[in-house]
Amino acid sequence: MYLKEEKFSLWADFIERDYLDNEFKTLIEKGIINGATSNPSIFKNAILTSPAYKRQLAELDGLDAKAKYEAVAIFDIQKAADILRPLYDAGDDGYVSIEVDPSLCDDANATIAEGCRLHKAIGRPNVMIKVPATKAGYVAMKALVGENIAVNATLIFSKEQALSCAEAFEAGQKESGARVDTVISVFVSRIDRALDAELIKKGIAPALSGNYNAAAIYNAIEEKGVERCRTLFASTGVKGDELRPSYYIDELLAAHSVNTAPVETIEAFVKGGDNMVKLPIDSKTIAAHFQKIEDAGIDFDAVVQKQIDDGLDAFKEAFKDILSELE
Repeated sequence: MYLKEEKFSLWADFIERDYLDNEFKTLIEKGIINGATSNPSIFKNAILTSPAYKRQLAELDGLDAKAKYEAVAIFDIQKAADILRPLYDAGDDGYVSIEVDPSLCDDANATIAEGCRLHKAIGRPNVMIKVPATKAGYVAMKALVGENIAVNATLIFSKEQALSCAEAFEAGQKESGARVDTVISVFVSRIDRALDAELIKKGIAPALSGNYNAAAIYNAIEEKGVERCRTLFASTGVKGDELRPSYYIDELLAAHSVNTAPVETIEAFVKGGDNMVKLPIDSKTIAAHFQKIEDAGIDFDAVVQKQIDDGLDAFKEAFKDILSELE
C-alpha cells in the first residue's frame, strides 16, 4: 500500500513481458506499487510492438487468433500475479486485472462464461476479472462475485453506473456468502479532454470536471459502503504539457481508494507529487462547478454518455486489431 494509514494504493496501468521481468519488480520492491491493471489497448500495444512475444507466438502457430491472444495474455497475467503474490498473501492488494472480450459487453451469459474460464485458466487467486459497466455487465459482476471471483468493474463515468456496480457486488455477496475484493474503475482524464476546450471558451476553469465527477462518484461509493469494494481512479495519465504529470494522482488522493496510472505518471508522482489526501470534496463545491457547465448550455450527461460509448468502442477496436494481426 502506498500510504498505509490512508489505505491508498497505487497500481501500474501497464503490462508488457520485459517490463514485468525488470521495472515492475523494482517498483514493487520499493513499495511504490502494489497492483497492476491491463486492458485490450495495453495488450494490443505490447503484443504487436514488443519483440518479447515473437517466440511464444511462433510456438502457437496453428491456433486461431483468439486462442493465441489468450495464451499470450494468460502467460503475462500469471507472471504478474506470481510477482505480486507475496503482497496478496500479506493482505496488501497484490492484484492484477484482465478484461473479458469487450465485444461481449451486451451478453451477460457469455461474459460470465468467459470470466469464469479465464479465471480458471490463469489459476491464481490474485486476479481480478474486468467487466465493462453495462446492463449485461452488472448481471455478470453479480454472478462472478457469487463464484468468489474478484471483479474490476471498468469504464465507469457516471454515478449511476458506479452504484449499479456496487449493488451487483453486494447482491453477489449476499446470495453466495462470497468474500472477495472488488473495485469500481472511474475514468477521469477523458472527461477533461472532451470538455476543456469548450469550457475555456465559456470562461469556466478547465481540468476540474474529471476530478469533480470522480469525486462525486467516490462519495457515492463510500456512502453505499459495500464490503471490500473500493473506488479505483483510472485514466489518470496527463496528455500534453498543460498539467503537471502527476495531476490526476495528486488531486484524487483519497483514503480507501486505488489509483492506477501509467508508469511515467507514477514516477512523476513519486518524484514530486503531493501526498496530502484531497478527497472527499464538498458536494456543494462539486455541484457549483457542474451548475456553471449547465448554465453555459453544455449537456454534461451527453458528454458522459459519449465517453462511455467511445470507451467501449476503443476497447472493442483494440481487441479486433489484436485478433486481426494474429490471424
